[in-house]
Amino acid sequence: MDNEKYMLLALKEAQKAAIADEVPVGAVLVDSQTGKIIAKAHNKTEHGLDPTAHAEISVIRKASKKLKTKRLWGTTLFVTLEPCAMCAAAISFARIENLVIGATDEKSGAVLNGVRFFESKTCHFKPQIISGVLEKKSAELLKDFFKNKRG
Repeated sequence: MDNEKYMLLALKEAQKAAIADEVPVGAVLVDSQTGKIIAKAHNKTEHGLDPTAHAEISVIRKASKKLKTKRLWGTTLFVTLEPCAMCAAAISFARIENLVIGATDEKSGAVLNGVRFFESKTCHFKPQIISGVLEKKSAELLKDFFKNKRG
């Protein structure tokens, strides 16, 4: 699977979020066997007035609805920023088999940083994790967004 190709699509979703004045995080869920895109999403917490409307949660909701299942076996999730604890739990509950991360998040990340959700005893399912795919581009988009917000 071409990780950079799909991460570029996730970055396009993140750019949509930035344009909408949302924290620029994007996600793309792909069928691991065929490479077919199942769903795409970006953060919509601000304008959706929904603290759970992270890109990962939104893409899981879209895919589950489209496939009519709560288990997303055989899928790969590409996300531009390391998931938080809420999103890591949702990824585990959805049984997403592979997680590809762009930038790490030392402050709020819960996969490689913080609580390391997938390493906890309460985690029922751990995806295969690849990190650092287009990390610089993902991090720059976030840095530029917050730099512009601060003036």
